[in-house]
Amino acid sequence: MEQTKVADFSQLIASMTLDEKIGMIHGSQLFRTAGISRLGIPPLTFSDGTMGVRQEFLPDSWEILERNDDYVTYLPCAAALAASWNRELAEQTGSVLGEEARGRGKDVILSPGMNLKRSPLCGRNFEYFSEDPYLTGQMAVPYIKGIQKWDVAACTKHFAANNQETDRLQVEAEVDEEVLRTLYLPAFRAALMEGGAYTVMGAYNRLYGEYCCQSDFLLNQILRKEWGYDGVVVSDWGAVHDTRKAALSQLDIEMSVTSDFDRYFMAEPLKEAVLAGEIPESVIDEKVGHILLLMERLHMLDGKRKAGTYNTPEHRRVALEAARESVVLLKNEDNTLPIRPETLSRVLVIGENADLRHGNGGGSAEVKTLYEITPLAGIRSLLGGNVRVDYVKGYAGGETKQAGERNWQETSLENGGGTTGTAESVQADPEQEKRLEEALKAAADPSYDRVIFIGGLSHLQDSEGNDRPDMKLPFGQDRLISELLSARPDMTVVLIGGSPVEMEAWADRAKSLVWGWYAGMEGGTALAEVLFGRVNPSGKLPESFYRTYLDCSAHVLGEFPGGKTVRYGEGVLVGYRYLDAAGKEPRFCFGHGLSYSTFSYGPLKAERQENGWRISCQVKNTSAIRGKETVQLYAAPLKPGKGQPVQELKGFVKLDLEAGQEGEAIMALGENELSAPCELRAGSSSRDIRSRAELTA
Repeated sequence: MEQTKVADFSQLIASMTLDEKIGMIHGSQLFRTAGISRLGIPPLTFSDGTMGVRQEFLPDSWEILERNDDYVTYLPCAAALAASWNRELAEQTGSVLGEEARGRGKDVILSPGMNLKRSPLCGRNFEYFSEDPYLTGQMAVPYIKGIQKWDVAACTKHFAANNQETDRLQVEAEVDEEVLRTLYLPAFRAALMEGGAYTVMGAYNRLYGEYCCQSDFLLNQILRKEWGYDGVVVSDWGAVHDTRKAALSQLDIEMSVTSDFDRYFMAEPLKEAVLAGEIPESVIDEKVGHILLLMERLHMLDGKRKAGTYNTPEHRRVALEAARESVVLLKNEDNTLPIRPETLSRVLVIGENADLRHGNGGGSAEVKTLYEITPLAGIRSLLGGNVRVDYVKGYAGGETKQAGERNWQETSLENGGGTTGTAESVQADPEQEKRLEEALKAAADPSYDRVIFIGGLSHLQDSEGNDRPDMKLPFGQDRLISELLSARPDMTVVLIGGSPVEMEAWADRAKSLVWGWYAGMEGGTALAEVLFGRVNPSGKLPESFYRTYLDCSAHVLGEFPGGKTVRYGEGVLVGYRYLDAAGKEPRFCFGHGLSYSTFSYGPLKAERQENGWRISCQVKNTSAIRGKETVQLYAAPLKPGKGQPVQELKGFVKLDLEAGQEGEAIMALGENELSAPCELRAGSSSRDIRSRAELTA
């Protein structure tokens, strides 16, 4: 059957009044457009969905409805999912989100976040997959397919060059077009063209002198003409500034954070412009056609739509598996981990993040979760009653929300949309010194078999609307960790967060170091399983962990967060691309992550095929336990030009190998994905290359 096109709805559109059509292309509620009941056309209902379907609000205010039926599965953040380097798991996680969105009656879920991590200080980095466009696209495509198989539209965001929160409503990104096309657009193209995302959200910022949500270059020239995209383009909430530009740019739906729905730029002002003959009505007809095509794809018009559900045991199983594969073992000297439960009688856990819940924070990422297992709860549950687990807070960062304070969305249009925080910008516990002394005293007790510190960041630092001022651990954690390691050199350090932190004060002395993320409702269970050997860690960093933010190329140039304009003067040298080219050592490199298993690599082979290349390598588990290894493929030009990367990620495959088992990592690359001559490199990370092969023309 021939695919439906926008033009096929011409008769239906002709039967609509101008008011009815206008009602379909702007918000009539904060998360809903208007339907046309006489024609059987329902409204479109949206929801945020970074880590699960958001709770319900009143239709015309940001007041949360006090209900008990809108709890959902809290999923790991995008950065955590990317750390799994597991495409199948990405599809399963997307499927959970899609099924739960459908079960909650949503049509469009505002996920995934596709922006690259240009700086480690961006407050929304936890919502984004990676600093690398290839990895971002590879994780996003199956994630989107998982969502949309439940008759829910994925909405990829924020298109494009939205890489900071500071002054996000006004800032202009000054990006060379070649850099834009090489680095910042490919993941979006993959999401839309390969993943088939039904909707895309424009960004707040400006690009080439125009706001992204009314940019002819982005929405008309790139999306519609070059890529042939026929899906729905929706604005970010409050990102439209001009009626005529928005209407003519191929934006389909305008949403905002205010309840003045009739005065949206694409509401009454657009109707007035049409009646005055300034904008042809055919422009509105085309937008309505895109929306009707979306509704047909979601089976909103034929009665054949899937029902969905939420909070199922299967959803919780997927959340747990995603959390397990997201844990990154950064350091493990002397095989300090795993900890053997049978050797324990008393364990001491220190740090606020051991007992802090993160689901209800982060801005639009907040989730009303059915439950959230903290690391402390996970440890106690795993060890059971025969091991005494004591807890000392050690430091405190305070609450993320105050009762009665205005919702941040309400003030976002008033304050420029985002700021850069200051060190210790949130009031810390006034008894911090007392807490430190209490922790040190407890750690010095020789009756404790093991001490585990669990700290890091929270959504006080990782949050929409705010960028971090630096990479330092907040609330005196560096001092606390340093002094604890002096007392207990074998202490395991666990850090939780959505972006890297500075570890220079103590990392060289820590024997074991584990990175967790905002890992969802089962994050504490997964972390405990890794620490105590129930699960063999397999996570790999999807971004570079700098020693200091000043090692990041944007900050080397002093171009983050910028002023009214932020210049992307680093070009394509972002993340590992810059570190490699500059010869700088990160604290932990892109793709790094250890296992309790060990692996050996055989020769790398490159075979020419009809439509590209077959790259393969034998990998053997040389340890006594089953483990997973992510084989990463990089291509390095033999003579890189100035300002060009030394190497770039081109493929990866995750192998699950029994003890002693050998498997073949096979990666198929298209004709245009490799440029010969070059050196192909396969390894366990960007800096741990195990096998090489030269690819000739």
